[in-house]
Amino acid sequence: PAPTLPVTPPPAQLPSDLHLFTGRRAELDEAFALFGEEVSYPGTVVISGMAGVGKTTLAVHWAHRIAGRFPDGQLYVNLRGFDPSGAQLESGEAVRGFLDALGVPPERIPVGLDAQAALYRSTLAGRRVLVVLDNARDAEQVRPLLPGSAGCLTVVTSRDELPGLVAASGARPLTLRPFDAVQARAFLVRRLGSDRVAAEPAAADEIGELCAGLPLALACVAARAALHPHFPLAAVAAELREADGSLDAFARSDASLDVGTVFSWSTRAVSDAAARLFRLLALHPGPDFSLPAAAALAGLPVRRTRPLLAELTGLHLITEHAPARHVFHDLLRAHAAELLDERDTEAERKAALHRLHHFYLHTAHAADRLLAPNSDPLPPPVPRGVHPEPLADDDRALAWLTAEHAVLIAVVETAAASADAVQERLACQLAWSLEPFFDRRGHWHDGLAVQRTALDAARRLADPVLEAHGLRGLARVEGRLGLLSRAVPRLEQALELFTELGDRIGRAHTHRSLGWTSEQHGDLIGALRHNQFALSLFRALGDRAAQASVLNSVGWYHGLLGDYRQALTHSFEALTMLQELGDRYGQAVTWDSIAYAHHHLGRHQHALLGYRNGLTLLRELGVPYSEADILVRVGDTHLAMGDADAARAAWHDALTLLRSLDHPDAGRVEALLGGAEEQSGAG
Repeated sequence: PAPTLPVTPPPAQLPSDLHLFTGRRAELDEAFALFGEEVSYPGTVVISGMAGVGKTTLAVHWAHRIAGRFPDGQLYVNLRGFDPSGAQLESGEAVRGFLDALGVPPERIPVGLDAQAALYRSTLAGRRVLVVLDNARDAEQVRPLLPGSAGCLTVVTSRDELPGLVAASGARPLTLRPFDAVQARAFLVRRLGSDRVAAEPAAADEIGELCAGLPLALACVAARAALHPHFPLAAVAAELREADGSLDAFARSDASLDVGTVFSWSTRAVSDAAARLFRLLALHPGPDFSLPAAAALAGLPVRRTRPLLAELTGLHLITEHAPARHVFHDLLRAHAAELLDERDTEAERKAALHRLHHFYLHTAHAADRLLAPNSDPLPPPVPRGVHPEPLADDDRALAWLTAEHAVLIAVVETAAASADAVQERLACQLAWSLEPFFDRRGHWHDGLAVQRTALDAARRLADPVLEAHGLRGLARVEGRLGLLSRAVPRLEQALELFTELGDRIGRAHTHRSLGWTSEQHGDLIGALRHNQFALSLFRALGDRAAQASVLNSVGWYHGLLGDYRQALTHSFEALTMLQELGDRYGQAVTWDSIAYAHHHLGRHQHALLGYRNGLTLLRELGVPYSEADILVRVGDTHLAMGDADAARAAWHDALTLLRSLDHPDAGRVEALLGGAEEQSGAG
């Protein structure tokens, strides 16, 4: 029987549900009443309300309740529409993230937002998918993310009622208001127990009033009270009444107390070290953060930072929204930023940001060296107080880069926009370190944005070294996106700069890139020559990892040109080096080159053995497109051996993988299978 092949599982992106969810019975009933068991048209619900009123909590809770109705998956994104930094998520980035989650291969994703949104709608056609768009700024940000077919439901949360979306797209509004006295008391009962609240009903009601009925503020107060079960609620209410806070931007005339006062009262309940960490976390540019990143901001070891995060989580000042990933509510981030400006000097803020950015730079570079051992070395040393995350192997490197994907993009953008030469240089270096990851995973649109940012920063600094690297990095991703008319001139300019600088490593890598663009233009002789030149440079430099990779490229181009014995000589030499270096991906593609040459020399059993070795490694690494590519050639070899059944089985396996990726190469494999079936029928 044919082996069971992996398929893209339905996305399940919903954040964790709140196990202490309470209240909102009327709103939940209203939400359920808006849509029955079947969604007969592309439905949209807009949950609106002031900051801290519980929009996200309700949306996520309802989404978990109805997730079973949407067997094709649940998509979630935080659009960061009201992020205090002003860095809202662009619609295009959100669309690309959804397409990736739905299994669309990166090379199928077009460049423009309109085309991306159209592909997104086409991908969802005929599927039953739940989409949660959290924290939207306006209707313009939301529209490209709306499915276009029946069976899908979109839940949008926003501080704005989004009347344009309601009017133009038929969205159903659901407005949240602060808890009334009964709901606030029920909330406290759920968190503190009925006996404690019943013993001091007046104090409980006063706490509800002082928190203006906002669940976010009530959660902070209840957390503090729960940590001190012997404190009378009257004492808690008195402390809260006497507290003082600002957060003027979020003050409301109908609130008995500014929400900032509740937050100030909560932050005074933590240790000085935890309070300092809370303030510094406002500097983090990403949508969420890990424990090691928090440690870098604080300049502390992870073991000393862990209990500080636990303090903040215990008082609901931050939330662990996914395992080992923490997030701020917008209001709490704004409050932390206010406190940071008031209590920490500019030098302290700058030093913390410097540590954070270097944490990401050096961990990303360590991951880069595991994924691409022949990548450029990183000159700057690790600063004091920075502890890069230890990465044992390429699997761990990929996992870390995947988890930090959005954060790393934000760090590049933040550092490049800092007007600080040191930070701008760091942005360029981080962009280089991300290139192999973006390329391996096909995140070419993100790579395009990051490399453009890096090249702009390099030019502002008037640094020819940074500019040369920026030109090459941008050209490589443009080439992947089919923009060869832009890529080739950039590579030629980069080669000229590296030559002027006497940078042989830069020249060698640029020749490799020019070899790839030559292949895309059909110039196989030019591709071979560029790689031969790169090989001579890497040999002179003694760079074994780069030599091994280029040796296989030279072998591959010899094979494409019909010189199969030369191909085997170079690729076997490469394989020996790659095995010594432990480069599994390099070994996989080299086995492919070896098998290809054996096939064309008529050594079909040798070819099958080589292909199987490559497939084993690719399956360990989880690279389905490359696996499908080799399976097609396995089928070719079986057909050459006269075993049409085995050929069809291999092509069928390849087609299954390509369909799971929604890859356009599926059509080519379907044609192979169709031709084989016709020949079988004719026979």
